[in-house]
Amino acid sequence: MSVSALVANRVSRMKRGTPFSIEGFYSLGSTTSVQKAMSRLAKEKVIVRVAKGIYSRPKPLKSIPSIKITAKAEEIAKTWARTHHYKIVPQGLEAAYRLGLQTQAPMKSVYWTTGPSREFRVGNEVVQVHHTTKSKLQWENKPEGAVFRSLLTLSPEHTPESLIKNAFKRLQLSEKETVRILSKLQKNTMLAMWKNKLKNIEHSLL
Repeated sequence: MSVSALVANRVSRMKRGTPFSIEGFYSLGSTTSVQKAMSRLAKEKVIVRVAKGIYSRPKPLKSIPSIKITAKAEEIAKTWARTHHYKIVPQGLEAAYRLGLQTQAPMKSVYWTTGPSREFRVGNEVVQVHHTTKSKLQWENKPEGAVFRSLLTLSPEHTPESLIKNAFKRLQLSEKETVRILSKLQKNTMLAMWKNKLKNIEHSLL
């Protein structure tokens, strides 16, 4: 089977509306032949190039089949990070909003990454990816990471303990797990100003 046929066959199995990287196809043949095959499929509108080296199979909108969705900007950003082995997490204000630590949603969708700053756009949807220090991305995809990044962007003086307790409830953690995370956060030097408040919450649970 030719490289072109192998690429087309694998592309046909990719989920519609979900971005994927060309990197995953290079095992099928030479870099040049795979790129040519992808370019041909894009010209035939079988796939859409949504970012450099990232493609998606268009997905028809259920209510209006003539309109096709390519991929969400957020998913493209995550695919980009995964391809290049960068860490990527919602920025602190976004994390705080998701945990109910602040009521106002961020004006823009922003992520922090260990990679370079980038912007991903799909129609009117825009996701900004900002480079930051690796220390801010610790505990990636873990509940303590979400709390940690939230607290980095908030003021201890203006954040009541009750709000932090509610944030842990949103994470659906057991009391034992909550105490473990509170203890861990207290040891982080970047949260020095939060130490007393975190200690108070921990003691209230013991």
